Amino acid sequence: MAEVLITPLELAEMLLSTPPVLLDVRWQLGDFDGRGAYRDGHIPGAVYVDLDSELAAPPSGPVGGRHPLPAIADLQGAARRWGIDDGVPVVVYDDSGNLAAARAWWLLRWAGVADVRLLDGGLAAWRAEGLRTTTGDGGRPRTGSVSLTAGHLPVATIDDVAAEPEHLLDARAAERYRGDVEPVDPRAGHIPGAVSVPTADNVDASGRFHPADDLRRRFDDLGLVPGAGDVVVYCGSGINAAHQIAALAIAGVEATLFPGSFSQWSSDPARPVVEGPQP
Repeated sequence: MAEVLITPLELAEMLLSTPPVLLDVRWQLGDFDGRGAYRDGHIPGAVYVDLDSELAAPPSGPVGGRHPLPAIADLQGAARRWGIDDGVPVVVYDDSGNLAAARAWWLLRWAGVADVRLLDGGLAAWRAEGLRTTTGDGGRPRTGSVSLTAGHLPVATIDDVAAEPEHLLDARAAERYRGDVEPVDPRAGHIPGAVSVPTADNVDASGRFHPADDLRRRFDDLGLVPGAGDVVVYCGSGINAAHQIAALAIAGVEATLFPGSFSQWSSDPARPVVEGPQP
């Protein structure tokens, strides 16, 4: 299984020798100016990536949810704009514990980029090491030549999920799983059979992933061990679920993304929804 994480000091050393393509994926649910945050301070050489327009197709409700996977040609065009070539490593980060950057990590690996890593702890960890940031729009990256193809990681459809996979994980906050609140999707609750495994519990207070042994214990308690069978992960719209897949990968467990997630499921009135703490 490919390496998932890189530390700030490891990245700083890489930038002095064989620089990776460095992507800044600042995004949060709701009204958030990611580009403005990038202008206010980013790692030198990083290219800003707009999650809504570059890492997703337009929202499509019951067809694909709020953040459908982009067409592979569109993703390839964006990756070339970011300066990615075949065989060149990529590092992605954000300022929210990699909850957004994990989407770029998963999507590029799904499209065939073999070496993509998350900066553990993101921008806060970089700054905590006393490493330099810069402001402004950043320079225009050279155009890359990467060739992407879809399907290098597994994807579950809404019908796959309805067929009740062996392990179905809901990566949203527990209150959204229970249906106590629902800020954006048509109905509150969760997909029948899903177990609540909040993504936020994968990281410590600084936004760094917990050690691999701790993650293994967390998932082992749920029966999720290497070779555990069909493990499918969803969230609201397929963003934070990618973070859960990264945590599972650190623990040695392979998992499948349901890109449409609850936004697609809850948009279809024919699909049942469960409220409360039980699957």
